[in-house]
Amino acid sequence: METQNSEMTQMPTAKGDASQQPRTAAEIQEWLVSYLAELLGIKADEIDIKNSFELYGLDSSAAVGLTGDLEDWLGCELDPTLLYAYPTIEGFVGYLAEKTQAPVEHPLGTDAGRRGDFSGGNQPDLI
Repeated sequence: METQNSEMTQMPTAKGDASQQPRTAAEIQEWLVSYLAELLGIKADEIDIKNSFELYGLDSSAAVGLTGDLEDWLGCELDPTLLYAYPTIEGFVGYLAEKTQAPVEHPLGTDAGRRGDFSGGNQPDLI
């Protein structure tokens, strides 16, 4: 499968940009759909996010290229085998959105609002 490098270089990158905000699931999905459409030479609206990457003919070298470009855009490392663990755009986007989501600060400044902290933070004991 031949890649269209001239168009692929137009994708935004975020590598090394510490001010980069986490990407939303919608942004990640749009990036993946656009990437696949360009790679395959088809219109983005012809990509069904519920279809497998395999159905679109992505082989291992295309998976490595896709994840490498996606790493640059997201600003984080990705294992190319993730496309086998999450074989659809829909599933892969869900995983990526979860992986790249920033912690949420509690409005009062305690740690209670951070993801994964269900301890209640520094709340006083009620008697």
